[in-house]
Amino acid sequence: MVPFENQAFRPSTPKPEREKTRQAVNQWIRSSGGVFDGMIDFDKAVRDPSHLTMILPEYDSGDHLHPSDAGYKKMGDAVDLSLFEELQ
Repeated sequence: MVPFENQAFRPSTPKPEREKTRQAVNQWIRSSGGVFDGMIDFDKAVRDPSHLTMILPEYDSGDHLHPSDAGYKKMGDAVDLSLFEELQ
């Protein structure tokens, strides 16, 4: 899950709880070796390295939840195309 600090869609939901859940889901996905055929870390691709709970401004559409066109390109560039090669 990509960062979403300061998003405006559900402002009444407690943010620390949502961030804790986001981190737990991402950690589970990252550490579940063998459960999935592959993993693409969109969080790592678009997050701000100096503020890990936010999307980098250049990748933020402005609502702090959805990526911009540049963000979606960055996410696409993060896809390892070898994930789609036929297993032999």
